[in-house]
Formats: sequence, structure tokens, C-alpha cells
Amino acid sequence: MSEEGIYDVGELSALGGVSRRTVRYYVQEGLIPAPMGLGRGARYGKEHLERLLRVKSLQEEGLTLDEVRRSLRKPDRDSGRTAAVTPSRAVLTRIRLAPGVDLLVDGMLRLPSPGKLAELSDWCRKNFPSAGGEDEDDDSDAARDR
Repeated sequence: MSEEGIYDVGELSALGGVSRRTVRYYVQEGLIPAPMGLGRGARYGKEHLERLLRVKSLQEEGLTLDEVRRSLRKPDRDSGRTAAVTPSRAVLTRIRLAPGVDLLVDGMLRLPSPGKLAELSDWCRKNFPSAGGEDEDDDSDAARDR
């Protein structure tokens, strides 16, 4: 843990006693808030851990995920406040265009044709050389020198 109370998905899943996949699924389902940041930079805080433990506790009581969701919307017995649940259940499609370059497309949008995706992927590989030391072309050298 780099900072007190800030976790990556692996640390959060270990502390919550669930898999990384389960953490991501709970975020997708709105059972725990979305992380701060995206991809490998995603970070979770104390409120994420508390919510994860609450969800797990409710499931261990035998509640289904729909029942857990409804329970989380009810006022908290101790504090009297309603637990915030992300109402949207956005589905994103992730497309790896090049090493280190991903395209996220909202599920409500139609994906580009395979030919257009191939063109975009080629452009990304050319303009975002990987950290593996690939040679850059003359265009990117000129752009860097500006």
C-alpha cells in the first residue's frame, strides 16, 4: 500500500476477501463506487473497502445481489444516511489498439468496422511506440523536436 488508505485492486480484493474480478464486477453493478482513475492507475479508498465488506456481509447473510442493492439504498441503521449507489450500469467495450493504448467504447455506441479499427490500431502503433525500444519514424522525431 503506497499511501495509507489507498489501495490498488489487488490490495482491495485481498483486504475484502474476494477476487479482483469480483471487485470489478461489483463496481460494474454499482454495488461499490467506481475507483479513482482508470486501468492500472485505478485506486480505491477506505469507502470502497467499507462498501465491499458491507456487500460481502450481506451476501453471507444469504441476500442475492438484487437484495443487496436494495439494502444499500435504504438508510444506514447506524448513521441514518442512505448509502450512495452508482445508478448507471454502463457497459464498456475495451479494445487494445497497441501496447499501452486501449480504446473504451460505451455500450450504447456501435463499434467501428474492423477495417477502421485496424487503421486506428496501425496509427497508434506508429505514433505510440512501445516501451520496448522500437524505432520511431521520421514524423514522430520531427514532432518531438518542435
